Amino acid sequence: AVERSIPQIEPLVDQIVNKLKDGGRLFYLGAGTSGRLGIVDASECPPTFGVSPDLVVGLIAGGDTAIRNAVEFAEDNVAQGWKDLEGFQVSEKDVVIGIAASGTTPYVISALQECNNKGIITGCITCNEGSPLAKTAKYPIEVIVGPEFVTGSSRMKAGTAQKLVLNMISTSVMIKLGRVKGNRMVDMQLSNNKLVERGIKMIMNEINVDYAKAEKLLSKHKSVRNAIEAYGNKEN
Repeated sequence: AVERSIPQIEPLVDQIVNKLKDGGRLFYLGAGTSGRLGIVDASECPPTFGVSPDLVVGLIAGGDTAIRNAVEFAEDNVAQGWKDLEGFQVSEKDVVIGIAASGTTPYVISALQECNNKGIITGCITCNEGSPLAKTAKYPIEVIVGPEFVTGSSRMKAGTAQKLVLNMISTSVMIKLGRVKGNRMVDMQLSNNKLVERGIKMIMNEINVDYAKAEKLLSKHKSVRNAIEAYGNKEN
């Protein structure tokens, strides 16, 4: 189902890349499981690709409380989605992707409608064909997974499909922005020993030096990319 949606994913990725290159941001907007998935993807971009936490932003109906606990009727608030975006001074420089398995969530649809009115590029990820959300978004992505094993539990097939699409969007965008070298996370944050070790091995493989030399370079330059580039420029 996700593979069939690739022709819809690609043009949205291109729009996001263009906007981010011009100083824009990417927003994910959802409720419940969909909102949480957007927040997960957004929160993984800084450590994986070394970008600012402000570049990809996840918003959920009901605010941060809703990340862990259901907030009653939050998804039915037709005004709050746009208010949440306004809190970040969203503008036509940005891209907003609404995430809703059903494609009927008022919090998301109304926000995208307002974005359209303001000239902001909109996309969506939904699992129902021809939904109100898909009709609202300028770049809809419809992943038709069929009925859930537990009827209506869209955290299952729909949630899994949405997560796959989010992975594809953010990874493709970051590759196109040059945040990956080959298949290596050269801009990752060195936030634990495992990642430091991975960084050392990347440097060893990339410039053909021993462990001690790679460790010294990483310690000095604080990033895999900087260490590789410095060695190439003979600044080591």
